Amino acid sequence: MDEVEQMTKDHYKRVREQRFLEFASKTLREGCDDVKKAEKLDWESTFFVRHLPESNIADIPDLDDDYRRLMKRFAAELEKLAERLLDLLCENLGLEKGYLTKAFRGPAGAPTFGTKVSSYPPCPRPDLVKGLRAHTDAGGIILLFQDDRVGGLQLLKDGEWVDVPPMRHSIVVNLGDQLEVITNGRYKSVMHRVVAQTDGNRMSIASFYNPGSDAVISPAPALVKEEEAGGTYPKFVFEDYMKLYVRHKFEAKEPRFEAFKAMETETPNRIAIA
Repeated sequence: MDEVEQMTKDHYKRVREQRFLEFASKTLREGCDDVKKAEKLDWESTFFVRHLPESNIADIPDLDDDYRRLMKRFAAELEKLAERLLDLLCENLGLEKGYLTKAFRGPAGAPTFGTKVSSYPPCPRPDLVKGLRAHTDAGGIILLFQDDRVGGLQLLKDGEWVDVPPMRHSIVVNLGDQLEVITNGRYKSVMHRVVAQTDGNRMSIASFYNPGSDAVISPAPALVKEEEAGGTYPKFVFEDYMKLYVRHKFEAKEPRFEAFKAMETETPNRIAIA
C-alpha cells in the first residue's frame, strides 16, 4: 500500500498537477463571477482505470510501466477482497453463498470493475467549490484507499455530515445503490462528499466492483416479505440504471428508484430504458 500511495503521488506531481492547477485557476476565476456555476464544480483531478471485463491500463497515457504493473497487482488483490466481502454479506443476510457474486456477473458472466484515481490539491476557495459534490455511488462494493494525512471525506449520518478521518494502511468500504436494491434495503448506499481543503494534497484511490452492464438487478426474493411484493425497490438492467445515474448523480437516489418503478408499472414486461 505504501508503494501504491507513493507512486500515485509521484505520478500526479510529475504529470497532472500543473495541468489541473492551470485549468482550475481559470475555472475558478470564471466561477467567482457565477456562483451557480461554481457550485457545480468539483475540485479534483482524476483518471479511471478499467480492470474488468477488459483492462484499459495499457491505453492510459503518461503512466510508467512500473506503475501499470503495480496497479494491476493492487487491483487483483482488491477484486479478491470485494468478492470475499460479497460472500460475507450473503452470510449476514442468510443468502446462499455466492448469490451476490452471481447476481453481479449477469448473462455475460463478468462484473465491471475499475479504479478512479483522484487528487484533491489545495483549494484557495473552499467556500466556493466542493472537492466532490454529495452523492451516493451507483454500483456495488466500493473500496477506498485514501490519504492518511489529509482529510476531507464526509458521510451523511442522521442528517449531519460526519468526517471520515484519514487512516493509515486502511481500506474504507462503502456500498452503492445496487446493493441497496438487491438487499431490499437491508444495506443502504451512503450519501458522501469531499470537502475541499486549503492545505495539503489529498489522494484517493476508489475501486468500484459493480454488476456487469447486462446484469438484471432486483431485490433478492429471500429478502422480500409477502406484504412487500411490488414494494420499495424496482427491477432494472444495470446499464440502464447507469444511463439515468450519470444525468442525476448529484441528486437523491430515491427518484432514480421511483423512475424505474414507474416504468415497471407502465410496461410490466420491460425492464430497460428505451
